[in-house]
Amino acid sequence: MDKCKTITLELLRIALSDSPIEESSQLFEGCNWEKIARYSAQQGITALVWDGLNRVIQEGKLSIENLPDRATKLQWALAVERLEKRYAKQVSVIERLVSILEKSSIKIMILKGYGLSLCYPKPSHRSCSDIDIWLYGKQKEGDDLLHKSLGITIDQGKHHHTVFYVDGVMVENHFDFLNLHAHRSSREIEGELLKRTEEHSDEIGIGDSVVYMPPSNLHALFLLRHSASHFAAEKIVLRHICDWAMFLKHNASNIDWEWLYDVCRTQNMDRFLDALNGYAVDYFNIDSSLLPNFARRNDLEQRILNDILQPEFCEPKPEKGLIRIILFKYRRWWANRWKHRLVYREGLLHSFVTQAWSHILKPKAIKS
Repeated sequence: MDKCKTITLELLRIALSDSPIEESSQLFEGCNWEKIARYSAQQGITALVWDGLNRVIQEGKLSIENLPDRATKLQWALAVERLEKRYAKQVSVIERLVSILEKSSIKIMILKGYGLSLCYPKPSHRSCSDIDIWLYGKQKEGDDLLHKSLGITIDQGKHHHTVFYVDGVMVENHFDFLNLHAHRSSREIEGELLKRTEEHSDEIGIGDSVVYMPPSNLHALFLLRHSASHFAAEKIVLRHICDWAMFLKHNASNIDWEWLYDVCRTQNMDRFLDALNGYAVDYFNIDSSLLPNFARRNDLEQRILNDILQPEFCEPKPEKGLIRIILFKYRRWWANRWKHRLVYREGLLHSFVTQAWSHILKPKAIKS
């Protein structure tokens, strides 16, 4: 692992952990802070690494000669400020959605982004790209009401959610938790998720209203499958690993681990779950006593981590040209077949046919 990645991981641990800083200033000697700032942005952790850097400086672990130069610090600080402003705007949009939907007794469950941010020391420093919501079976009613109230266009070109924009913020309104057209096993996992919707959900105050967080068991399985799907299809970044670790820090004791591992073994995701738990313990100081006993596979964990830090398939996606995009996606799918075997129980051929048919049904998704 090169120095840039080593320092990024260490600053990430420092930002998200209360444990003492053990590293000496020698670790940071001669490092390229501009490169680390760029890499952090690629990994979705700009503000988190910034927090780690500031803690190192405050605790005197970084000598004056190794401080970032003024231009780098200014650009980095401005990037963090932009993230904070975008987060505030997303919170404002959620308040607006709630104010409209609650009048028709439609509850909102927040998936991923904003909900996960509340597990972080500084919620606004968890990068959020869009807002994902689930309306307890009233997705169509919600779309119709928002279209009428806000005059927005509802894009129905995706399989398991609609897409619309409010004040420039993208919102995905989920009909299903998972894309049921991508893999046959997703239907089985969706059934497990739906069973858990009746469990206790935390109510989170937002403005004068409330939104609901997914129950811990639902959230755990959903996050795992979501990360696994992105990992197999393309890649995941360090922010996904942070999400899992921070989620565990706040929810591990509420998870039915026997049930979760049983589902994961049935669906061939148990090795991926083991790896995520291993990273949570090794890199984010999550107390292993909060977790069940799990297998450590050093070679596999290292390969997964290496792919997160620098994907094995790194060919850039074509900007345009349908045939070029299709050929690119095929090459990526073939290069990532080892990931497919790691997180799916379906065979490669079956998955290829299923996904090809999925794109035929929703051709707009081919370019996404």
